[in-house]
Amino acid sequence: MKNDAEIAVVIVAAGRGERAGQSKEGPKQYRTIGGQPVMRRTVAAFAATHGIGRIVIAIHGDDDELFREAIGEFGDRVNAVTGGTTRQESTLFALRALADNPPAAVLIHDCVRPFIDADLIGRVGETALGGLGALPALPVSDTLKRAAEDGTISETVPRAGLHAAQTPQGFPFAPILAAHEAANDAGRLDFTDDAAIAEWHGIAVKIVAGSPDNIKLTWTKDIEMADQRLSQPPLFPDVRTGNGYDVHAFGPGDAVVLCGVKIDHDQALSGHSDADVGLHALTDALLATCGAGDIGTHFPPSDQQWKGCASRVFVEHAAATVRQNGGRIANADITLICEAPRVGPHRESMVAAMSAMLGIGPERISVKATTNEKLGFVGREEGIAAIATATVVYPGSLPA
Repeated sequence: MKNDAEIAVVIVAAGRGERAGQSKEGPKQYRTIGGQPVMRRTVAAFAATHGIGRIVIAIHGDDDELFREAIGEFGDRVNAVTGGTTRQESTLFALRALADNPPAAVLIHDCVRPFIDADLIGRVGETALGGLGALPALPVSDTLKRAAEDGTISETVPRAGLHAAQTPQGFPFAPILAAHEAANDAGRLDFTDDAAIAEWHGIAVKIVAGSPDNIKLTWTKDIEMADQRLSQPPLFPDVRTGNGYDVHAFGPGDAVVLCGVKIDHDQALSGHSDADVGLHALTDALLATCGAGDIGTHFPPSDQQWKGCASRVFVEHAAATVRQNGGRIANADITLICEAPRVGPHRESMVAAMSAMLGIGPERISVKATTNEKLGFVGREEGIAAIATATVVYPGSLPA
């Protein structure tokens, strides 16, 4: 979405989901598919889309604990409000929560459509910012029949021009809030979606292309199929590789720290922290796999709290950042470039130290050393350089 005006999101999640049956996990919006609650997957799709601002979720009054557990790392991104007895009332309460600082447009979405994608969000958002209501929909492909009271077919309904509605449905904010307020004042509680309220209130609504993947989880079988879909290994797994490079000069001292291990030496490495050149390179490599900046972004050398800090703190922070983004660290490879000290006698200790920092087995960690054949600043023993490569597997598959 190119427009800089704010697009807020209302997610309706206050229902009990009786048609999906009972589960110890709670209503269907809290059930786990592919290892994560439905709600978290839905929120994640909006949170990752450029141009999306505030997110308000309408939840049932009894679901505070379920909500906090399900929302996970997105707790600071969303605002929960207590919903009403109907979807329509819950939507109104959520819209009111945005009214003090109204956004330009709002997208209203069913929480149990977790396969929403950025392209569809963008189409709906652009239309809403343009002043129209936006209804994502797919042309009806099945033959439609109308049944009589006795169960026999009374007629075949022409499907030309018919569409199956989806969410998110998008609107300029002020008109859709006014429409909901008017429907509430009129006692009209029979609308089946927000586009119907908009039509009733005179808001023009445009159909935009929906997505066949944007299914609504209604029945138990839907949830089981969604879990199977997300649990199957993707055809093209999302394997990412990050690289890091660092260098530190020698200065006065009697030891260096390399890959978390202190080694006696006739000099020390100069730096704001403990100057562990190997772990600094590894930190950058890990952060690169999820586009999270570099070591200076998270631990600026101008900040005195990091003076003399053990570099394992940086690596553990980078590993936690990777995991918060859903990544699993598969491999870490560090090459130390120096004339001295000798690395070989300490390699096993280095691997053990990094295994503890990263939470992966030592067989997934490699530490190598090479000289610079007496060339350059390394060859003149003025400092040590390090190159690191990290391989991380993220959920999902490669973009098309």
